[in-house]
Amino acid sequence: MIIKIRVDKYKSESLRKMAEITLDRLNRTDMEKYPSNTLLDYYDAIHKLMEALALSEGVKIKGEGAHQELIDYVAEKYGFNEKIRSFLQQMRDYRNKISYEGFMINKNYIALNRKLILEVIDKLFEKLE
Repeated sequence: MIIKIRVDKYKSESLRKMAEITLDRLNRTDMEKYPSNTLLDYYDAIHKLMEALALSEGVKIKGEGAHQELIDYVAEKYGFNEKIRSFLQQMRDYRNKISYEGFMINKNYIALNRKLILEVIDKLFEKLE
């Protein structure tokens, strides 16, 4: 559910900084050795950046399906194409499977998708500036 709130620049900035910290820590990790944890970290950073964007506009998304709705909202608002929107939804699905079912990501997933993940992250940081 999308809710209009007051713009929260402070929380938006805090989420941006947390995403930076997560990515810094991730860059010090053997991503091939820990592909599931790597996906969790990438998704967490992307989610924080998307939430930071929404808060900077005075939008809060909460309730059942909030992550899915946030991805759709940011994709539409900031011009992410359908390929990226679908990819982010796939990451969300994998994140849920890892967190709730113990699903293991193949190490090739990170290698094959790292470039796209980093492009999305760069675009989100760019939109926050």
